[in-house]
This record gives sequence, C-alpha cells and structure tokens, in this order.
Amino acid sequence: MVLPHPRSVPRVGLIVNDGKELALATADTIEARLKQAGLEVVRASSSAGVVGFANPDQHLRAKGYAACVPPGFDADMPLAIVLGGDGTVLSAARMTAPIGVPILTINTGHLGFLAEAYLKDLDRALEQVIASEWSVEERSLLVVSVMRGEQRRWEVLCLNEMALHREPLTSMCHFEIAIGRHAPVDIAADGVILSSPTGSTAYALSAGGPVISPDCPVLQLTPIAAHSLASRALVFSDKEPVTVFPATPERLMMVVDGSAGCYIWPEDRVLVRRSEQPVRFVRLADHEFFQVLRNKLGWGLPHVAKPGNGLDAVEPSL
Repeated sequence: MVLPHPRSVPRVGLIVNDGKELALATADTIEARLKQAGLEVVRASSSAGVVGFANPDQHLRAKGYAACVPPGFDADMPLAIVLGGDGTVLSAARMTAPIGVPILTINTGHLGFLAEAYLKDLDRALEQVIASEWSVEERSLLVVSVMRGEQRRWEVLCLNEMALHREPLTSMCHFEIAIGRHAPVDIAADGVILSSPTGSTAYALSAGGPVISPDCPVLQLTPIAAHSLASRALVFSDKEPVTVFPATPERLMMVVDGSAGCYIWPEDRVLVRRSEQPVRFVRLADHEFFQVLRNKLGWGLPHVAKPGNGLDAVEPSL
C-alpha cells in the first residue's frame, strides 16, 4: 500500500545497532549529511526495541508494547533511518509502529531480507530522503499477550512470528488452539508458530509453512514437528484473534521474533491478534516481492541441471 507523505523533512530519526562498528560509522556519515542539508536528526539505539526474555511472574510489562518508543521520537517525524541487519529492523518496528513513523532500512548486516537499501546505495538513498522522493508500504504487525485470567502479564509487538515450545525443544507437547469464534483444535507437536505474512519467510518457512505475499490479510499457524500426518500449516483471516492454551503440565518457552519472550505456565494463555498500527516501510522504488524471494531465497530460479543434460545444460532465457 502506498500512502502520501510530507513533502518536507524537517526532522528524521536514526536507529542504529550500536553493537556494530560498521553501523556506527555509517550513522555518523548519515547524520553529518542530513545536518548539512539542514535537517534535525534524533538518534536512538536499536536496543530500545530489544525486549529480551523474562519470567512474567517477576517482570510484568504493565506499560504494554508502547514502552519501546525511544525518547525524542514522535508522530511528527516523517521517517526514521534504520542501520543494521534484520534483527535491528525487528527492533525498530517495535520502536516506531506505535507512533506511525515509517522506517527506511539500510542493511549493514548479513542476509538483509527486510532491507530496502544497501551501503553501496547510500548516497542515492539519502538524496531521495532529502528530496522526499519515497513512498510507504504497510506491513501487518501482531500483538502477543500473555494472559492469566483477566490479567495481562506480558505483551510485545511482533513483526515475524510467535513460537511456543518446550524448553529445551526435545519432546512433544499438546496445544489447544482457538481461532476466533471457531471450535478449538488440539495439536500435538514439538511446538507451534503463529506468523504474519512477513514472518512466512522466516521460522515458519523452515518449519514447512507456505510463503505468503505481504499484502495478504492473513495469519499462519504452523506446527513444529507435528505428531500427526493431518497437522499441517493453516492460513486464515487476520481478523480472527488466536488463543493458545498450553495443554502440558510443564512450563513452556515463548519466543517472539527471535529476540523476545518469556515462560508460559499451564495456567497461562497466549493471545495473538493483529495490531491496529502496522509497520510502515519506506520504499525508494517499487517493491517487487517475488524478486526479493528470488534474490534472497533462490525461489523461482531456472532449473539448469535437468536429467540427461549433464554439464551441457544451458540456462533458459528469461
């Protein structure tokens, strides 16, 4: 989805993975360039969006997910530039989505599946930022809440997925899962993954789930090592909230986006619903999702080594 944006950029955010020297050096370059153009820069560490792991019996998150918004960031900022890898982008999403600030992701990490630009494109990207030549694509975001009775004990925003499994991941568990108004189902597996379309190319993909185009308004439920031939990934409307009841006497571990999580006890339940605030990604050009799949995951590449052709096979023209 492409939305209008302000034609002037009086003030921009800069979210940096300050644990990486390359990101820090690049941030200094960007800040100097933007200030030279007469712009104000509000800088923040990506650690503000790293919730970490906690025991909700001891560390309740009473403020909810809006607690990750860093000081100095507000809804009047036209955009924030994010420097780091995909983990930094996940943190930045928690920091900016509650106030609706779009993020321009510049990769200084490894895979960069969520990156819009790379360091070799930095000059061009900054020129477009200064000239306000960009658009916005919205991606759905999830709210993951741990409930005990009517008490919310822990809550976090999720861009990719929520995974619930035994600690350590070595034996089968039972999960009772209720999707909206539908009858609950029982799944026996090592764990379950609830993911957004963006997360369909992350952990859920490794567990055998399908790839989902990011503009589809759905959620995906994927069992991890299911103990039934009938238990397969399920895709359903994201208008339906999902409640997961752990039908296992031992505590379980919940992991959100690979960098946040907490223990889940038998008396708890996990509530997952679509957030009213999406993540807003800055696009410098048309975002071709299938091309990203091809470049990053090798999807749809020509089949070169065909049976009987040996080493003489020729790649077909595209």
